[in-house]
Amino acid sequence: MLAALEHFRPHHEELRKRLLRSFLAVALASCLAYLFIDSIAEFFMQPLFHAYPPLHKLVYTRLTEAFITYLKLSLLLGIFVSFPVLLYQAWMFIAPGLLDDERRLARNIVFWSTFLFVGGALFAFFIVLPRMLHFFMSYAGPNLEPLPRLGLYLTFVGRTVLAFGISFEIPFLMFMVSRAGLVSAKYFAAKRLYFYITIVVLAFLLTAGEVTATVLLALPLFGLYETGILLGRVFGSAKKTAEPSS
Repeated sequence: MLAALEHFRPHHEELRKRLLRSFLAVALASCLAYLFIDSIAEFFMQPLFHAYPPLHKLVYTRLTEAFITYLKLSLLLGIFVSFPVLLYQAWMFIAPGLLDDERRLARNIVFWSTFLFVGGALFAFFIVLPRMLHFFMSYAGPNLEPLPRLGLYLTFVGRTVLAFGISFEIPFLMFMVSRAGLVSAKYFAAKRLYFYITIVVLAFLLTAGEVTATVLLALPLFGLYETGILLGRVFGSAKKTAEPSS
C-alpha cells in the first residue's frame, strides 16, 4: 500500500501543480474582467438596446442582484479567457504518458473542439441573439413596457451562447466516432429522423422552452448533423479503403 502511494506521489504533485496554475489563471483573468465589468456588461447589453431602441437601461430588483451578476459574469469571462491556459495545463499533465500518435490525436481534438465551440458562441451572440431579442421585444407597445432585469438578461445571454457553443461540437463528435469505427455514417443517415427529434427536444430544453430560440437553435443543428454525416462518409471511407492496402 505504501509502495503504491509512493509511486503515485509524483503524479499527485504534478496534478496539484497543474490545478493550482489553472486556478490562478482563472482567478487572475476574473479579477481583470471585474475591473472593466461596467464596459463588459454594457457590451453584452448592446444587442438588447439595438433590438429595442427606446430601452436604454436594465433594472435590478434585489440589492445584491447587480453585485452577484457582475461576479458571475467576471468568473465566466475569466474561465473563457484562461481556457487556453487550462488546456495547456491539462495537456502538460497527460502528454508524458501518451504515444506520438495519441499526442497528435489529442492536439487535433483540443484544436477542433475549441474552434467549433468558439464558432458556435460567436454565431449565437452576433447572429442568433439579435434576432431572438428583436422578436421578444416586438411585444412591447403603448400598453406593455419592457423592464428587463440585469441578472435574468445576462443569464439568458450566457445560456444561449453556451448552448450554441456545445451544440456546434456535434459534427466533430460524429466524425470522431465514425473515424474510430464505433458508428458508421450510414447509421447516422438511417436514424436521421430519430436524431432530428432528439435535437428538437434538446434545443427545447437548452433554451428553457422558448419556441423561437428552439427553432433558431434546432435549424443550425440539423445542418451540423448533415455535415457530420458528410464528414463521416468522406473521411471514414478513406480510412476503410486505406486499411486493405496496408
